[in-house]
Amino acid sequence: MASEIRVRIAPSPTGNLHVGTARTALYNYLFARNKKGKFVFRLEDTDELRSSDTYTKDIIDGLKWLSLNWDEGPDIGGPYAPYKQTEKVDHYEKYAHKLISSGKAYFCYCTQEELTQLKDDQKNSSMAPRYDNRCRNLNQSQIDKFQAEGRIPAMRFIVEEPRVISWHDAIKGEIAINSSDLGGDMVIVKSNGVAIYNFAVVIDDLDMKITHVIRGEDHIHNTAKQILIYEALDAPMPIFAHAALIFDIERQKLSKRKHGEAVHVDKYKKDGYMPEAIINYLAQMSWTPPNNQEIFSLDEACALFDLDKVSKSPAVFDIQRLNWFNGHYIRSLPIQEIITRALPYLSGYDLGQYKQNELEAIVSCVRDGLTTLSEIKEATQFFFDETIIVPADVKEALLSKQSSKDVLQKILEHLSEFNFGDAKACKAVVDKIGAELKLKGKDLFFPVRAALCGKTHGPDLGSTISILGRERVRSRIESALDLCAKT
Repeated sequence: MASEIRVRIAPSPTGNLHVGTARTALYNYLFARNKKGKFVFRLEDTDELRSSDTYTKDIIDGLKWLSLNWDEGPDIGGPYAPYKQTEKVDHYEKYAHKLISSGKAYFCYCTQEELTQLKDDQKNSSMAPRYDNRCRNLNQSQIDKFQAEGRIPAMRFIVEEPRVISWHDAIKGEIAINSSDLGGDMVIVKSNGVAIYNFAVVIDDLDMKITHVIRGEDHIHNTAKQILIYEALDAPMPIFAHAALIFDIERQKLSKRKHGEAVHVDKYKKDGYMPEAIINYLAQMSWTPPNNQEIFSLDEACALFDLDKVSKSPAVFDIQRLNWFNGHYIRSLPIQEIITRALPYLSGYDLGQYKQNELEAIVSCVRDGLTTLSEIKEATQFFFDETIIVPADVKEALLSKQSSKDVLQKILEHLSEFNFGDAKACKAVVDKIGAELKLKGKDLFFPVRAALCGKTHGPDLGSTISILGRERVRSRIESALDLCAKT
């Protein structure tokens, strides 16, 4: 086995980047970086009917967004494009013919109709679906007959039965699979010349000198099939490591059919999740750092990661837990970084009406209340609206009260005392008005918020007054007093 650690992520471009695939990519990336090895990205695109360039782009964009950058590709110098299986069709056939020459594979002339009929018969007899190996021992006259009919053969690999296929898994420990559970002799190259996944992946991993195959436990039976092919080729095998699947909080497998777009990384990108939060959450979902650290960067995770610490038990995708991580990063990342990432969500507002330092203050004062960055549009709306609409229930509950009218009138009377460059000083003036009127708490603050923001809850009141500035505060207080007069 090569001295350099080499791992890969090898998704099929038949769907958008799944959070489970992202976690697998992350564990491969962390392992490679921890061992100072190489992380390779390969697209297993031999499913010509379901693969698409749209899915390819989504997978590439998602991995780059998460900063899971790979180390090799067909391009010189990088950033690299992924390797693709479809660029190596002839290469797979060469290995397949080698297996046929050694008697470990054979030509199968079964038609699709015959295979469908076999599956239907087995289903009607309550039998598990499997190929019955009918073409394994064809005589020459049978072969001649099929060829005369114009049948184009597939290539099948001989699966010896009975046999126990066993290996030591770097995550799950000892695993043993009975070859009778593998569905009979398996196709390795279809009649159209396209290599089947379980064959192509072995050849690719050999070509790329992959030392460790880290993937989900739904591949365990695939691993058993692939081990047989490694043995038949007399080739060195990688170390296999199978991570437990990701379930929802009801212990159901996370899937597109049940959970819709919630399984796709792109949804979280669009919804305003921080890639740092996704990485942190996915990393600790099934892996416990040796120091039980909860918050860590990608680089810190690389330094700490070890397959021995990956749990054998299913992971649970808990959106509330992810939201907690996301809130942490929204609050802790540099304010300029948050502003840059928030700009797409603020594109409908006239940002030019505020100076850069005021824009920083706006984002700073609302981010503590955000779970996702997409919420910033609604959270900051009152800073950009020309007029404030006070909901009927707020108007009835607050602005109809005499005390509310008194607070707002006093704000206007003391407007010259506000130092709009200092949030704390602005809050101090409001407190002074409260003492003068013998009001505090919601009786003091809610009417002011309602007038300035159109709601009773929001960011720090002193910051809000400071950012809005004298003229906006005056205009909104006067409008609210007009509402009071009409109530």
